[in-house]
This record gives sequence, C-alpha cells and structure tokens, in this order.
Amino acid sequence: MSERMLRTLIVDDEPLAREGLRVRLTREPDVEIVGEAIDGVAAIDAILALTPDVVFLDVQMPGLGGFDVLERVSETHLPIVIFVTAYDQYALKAFDVHALDYLLKPFSDARFTLAMTRARQALASDADRDTDHRIAALLAARSAQAPPAKPYLVRLPVKDRDRYLLLRIDEITWIEAAQNYVQIHAKRGTFLVRGTMADLETQLDPARFSRIHRSTLVNLDRVREIKPGWHGDFDVVLDDDTPLKLSRHYRDRVLTAFRPDPV
Repeated sequence: MSERMLRTLIVDDEPLAREGLRVRLTREPDVEIVGEAIDGVAAIDAILALTPDVVFLDVQMPGLGGFDVLERVSETHLPIVIFVTAYDQYALKAFDVHALDYLLKPFSDARFTLAMTRARQALASDADRDTDHRIAALLAARSAQAPPAKPYLVRLPVKDRDRYLLLRIDEITWIEAAQNYVQIHAKRGTFLVRGTMADLETQLDPARFSRIHRSTLVNLDRVREIKPGWHGDFDVVLDDDTPLKLSRHYRDRVLTAFRPDPV
C-alpha cells in the first residue's frame, strides 16, 4: 500500500456515476476525495484550484467535455487522468495507445481496482512526464480526427415579450448565469436565454468574450478599466459604468487578453 495519500477529483455530470465513484474511492484507505465537479467549467476551476493527483474524468459532458477540460488545464496543471467513458470499442483504440487508463461504463469493482493500481504505480514511479506525453498525444490525435470547428455566433435569437429579436453579438455587454438560463445584458435591454454558461461560452469568440468569474462573461470591447474592488479582488468596469467582480482565478486570463501580440 502506498504511504502517499492520493488527492482525487471526480468529474461527471451524472449523479449516479459520481456516487458510484465516490463509494468505491471511500473504500480506499490511501485516497482523499478533494472535490467533485458536475461539468467542464467546474472541472477546470477545481483542477486549477485543488491541483489533484488523480482525476476521474467523464469524456462526454454537456458544453465542455473531458478533452476540452484537459486542453484548458494542460499548460498549468495536468494530473493523472482516468477517463470515464461510454465510448464504443472502436473509439477506445485511442485510449489504449495514449491514455494512462480508462473505465468503460458500466465498470466492475475489479476494473476500478486495476485503474487505481495503475494510478498508484504512476505516482510512485514519478511518471508524470510520461503521463504528460500520453495526454498530449491523445489530444493531438483527437484534434486530427475532429471535424472543422463551427463558426462563432454572429447573432443570437432572444425572446422579447411575444417576438424574437436577432441580437448581434457585438451588442452584448455582459452575460451572467441564472440557474438553467443565461441573462444577456445588451444595449437593447436584458434578455433570458435557456441554456448554460459553458455551452454559450463555446459558441462565442474567445478573442472577444472572456470569463471574469465562474458565472460572468464580458464583451472585452466593453471593458473600460480594471481596478481594485472593495471585496479584495478586482472589478471590471464596463463602458456604461457597470462594475463586475473579477475573480482572482480569471485575472491573468483577462489581462493577457488586452496585451498586444508580440512582434
């Protein structure tokens, strides 16, 4: 048994899948569950904030999937990843070549135990660099097989009483999460659109829109200044004087967006 505690994160949008992993992990005496995430955006936040040793990562989730999560965190913290997937056998060939391990839903206790053994061996042998290479190769293989990216949104249909407006994306000032909806703040008013922040973010040009908080997206062209806020973090002040909290986690990303490209 390893003397080192394995700091583990569970990422899956299915409650029963998370519960199944949680029950199995609590039986392991050298495992500490440091958190759970129910979607890709929460997973990115948790991985960067908690820096777990091992992540059980669902491949298919609404909005940002498991591969999207890895692409976002790969340059900051890349843990040992055990993929949890319902992919068919043909798609699993890529995992056989590049991944440390994967669990095909539904999986048995014996298969889970084997995955944990491999994770412990990787940590004990200081195989982080080999794991990094494997994940990088997996992401590269996925990119090579991926269909062309869909164009970013130019207009967004929003309901205004008994009609729909085709709101130009450049009219949007900022966006906030509102449970199962997103609230669009624009020059022509405020509109509720059904959907998740994570899904809408993937449809917006990241050169024009940036997350400043887990529940807030801003149009970078509408940002007038960034200044210290009373709450200890920073505020993003928009061109209409609206102050929005900039969380510490997203501060570097926002500041980088305003830097000129190197010559």
